[in-house]
Amino acid sequence: MKPDEGRILIDGEDITDYDEEALNRVRLRIGVHFQDGALFDSLSVYDNVAFRCHEQGVPEEIVEQEVRRLLRFVDLENAIDMMPAQLSGGMRVRVGVARALAGKPQTLLMDEPTGGLDPPTARSLCELGVKLRDLHDVSAILVTHGIENVRFIASTYAGYKPDGEVVLIEEKDRLCLINTKIMMLRNGRIIFNGSDEELFRSDDSYIREFLLL
Repeated sequence: MKPDEGRILIDGEDITDYDEEALNRVRLRIGVHFQDGALFDSLSVYDNVAFRCHEQGVPEEIVEQEVRRLLRFVDLENAIDMMPAQLSGGMRVRVGVARALAGKPQTLLMDEPTGGLDPPTARSLCELGVKLRDLHDVSAILVTHGIENVRFIASTYAGYKPDGEVVLIEEKDRLCLINTKIMMLRNGRIIFNGSDEELFRSDDSYIREFLLL
């Protein structure tokens, strides 16, 4: 879609007037996770995650390695041969995340990945986002209406124990995460853009009401 006004920049590159061929080169750097996962119901978990690689003609032995790596990351390698109808809501979302990460995109767009999920499953999705950000250097734009998701992602970081085990740590008062920003929109207009500390200190009446929900 072309904008009526303004410009579109990806990593500082102005793509506003690009033709379809040029846009396709940009799209290779971006992964998209659709709301509710949006899996292809006629394809297995393996083929859903492999879809992008298959489109690009990647050799099957490499595709299989990549699919297993991604499913292992979202803790679903045992579901590799299952069909979407056999998956729970949380499993479908995690398969959608794995599919979005195929091809190792630099940027990941996630539309309401926690919508309709129970709190523990929603938290596991947020933990995946933190690990992608801190351990895999993937930038993500995550859309959510859940302030609890914002609080968690903006105040938790991932690291490694000496034995290599991944651990999630709360920032508390020891440090301030600078790799996560929050943007809040109202009626299509940006009403806030900054850190979580600034958001929670805001005097804006609309923001205060939202934070108390």
